[in-house]
Amino acid sequence: MTTVQPPPGLRATLRGEYYTSERVFAAEQERIFEDMWFCAVRSAELATPGMFRKVQVGRESVLLVRGRDGLLRAFLNICRHRGAQLCTDDAGELRRNLRCPYHSWTYALDGKLVAAPNIGTLTDGDGAPIDRYRFGLVPVALTEWLGYAWVCLSDTPPPFDDVVAEATRTLGDADAIDRYGIGGLDVGRRIVYDVAANWKLIVENFMECYHCSSIHPELVGVLPEFARGVAAQANIGRGAEFGSAVDGFTVDGAAGFERLPGITDGQDRRYYAITVKPTVFINLVPDHIIFHRMIPMSPTRTVVECDWLYTADVIATGRDVTRSVELFHRVNEQDFEACERTQPAMASRAYRKGGVLVPAEHHIAEFHEWVVSRLDCD
Repeated sequence: MTTVQPPPGLRATLRGEYYTSERVFAAEQERIFEDMWFCAVRSAELATPGMFRKVQVGRESVLLVRGRDGLLRAFLNICRHRGAQLCTDDAGELRRNLRCPYHSWTYALDGKLVAAPNIGTLTDGDGAPIDRYRFGLVPVALTEWLGYAWVCLSDTPPPFDDVVAEATRTLGDADAIDRYGIGGLDVGRRIVYDVAANWKLIVENFMECYHCSSIHPELVGVLPEFARGVAAQANIGRGAEFGSAVDGFTVDGAAGFERLPGITDGQDRRYYAITVKPTVFINLVPDHIIFHRMIPMSPTRTVVECDWLYTADVIATGRDVTRSVELFHRVNEQDFEACERTQPAMASRAYRKGGVLVPAEHHIAEFHEWVVSRLDCD
């Protein structure tokens, strides 16, 4: 990483081109988004056979579909005949099979080719009928964790256990995240943000709290120690404690809901945050979870889907989640506005050699080093 050497106490950032360059973004698509596990969809949203969702992963359109056997599978959203996109809708429910609208090649929900015009005349080199799975849809690796389906386009996906271990190390306890029961929660609210900023600016913003006292009055009101600029991720195993007069993680500090059944007394009245590389943030509080998924669309645009997750009882009884949603919705809007304010400067000559990180932000340099290690841009 070629950067200007800052004075002692300051560390160099990535150069501005890392946030604007199409060349860098293309390398990220190939070596990060298409080579790592990518969080695609809340599994419960594809609950019944035939339900599907289309997701952009790097440069590829990926189709997730619930099979007749109840299994969730992922495929490249491409017909094997002439390459037409099978599904153009973002989500829906199939009556029976997947049918290409171009030449009517038709696939079962397990990816097998089941029909095509004059399919009986199609044979291999020995005159035998073609292998219906060989010419079926191209499968994509899929696993499920925390109630979400994660996909990986790599021919050799990295061990998912390694992903979990790295993501949860800031909790200081490998089992801590399991006690929140995230997989069994329900989506109480989803807000989709279209952010005019590079995905790395959003990650960097989430990783530090040097900005908290400047732009997050509501958050600092609930977590007063954030006013000191120390991020929750830096406090391994401790998180951030609610203020003494705060009753819940809500926009006004009023009480929220009963705490999640599995968490311990040590996890009560605390906020924890973890980053799952490359594009997921998970915010853990006693009575709900805020789960961010990013879809990088271009060097200067990122779509962020944010789910607020609650117990089934909170959702089923129609309890008002507005105060808890509003707190982090404001945090999101404040953060994304800051990232959008920063993005234009990445193309400025003032940022050709990058900027600097103060001591409270030094851990961001590890993220920068990780990005560079995945690429070959210098």
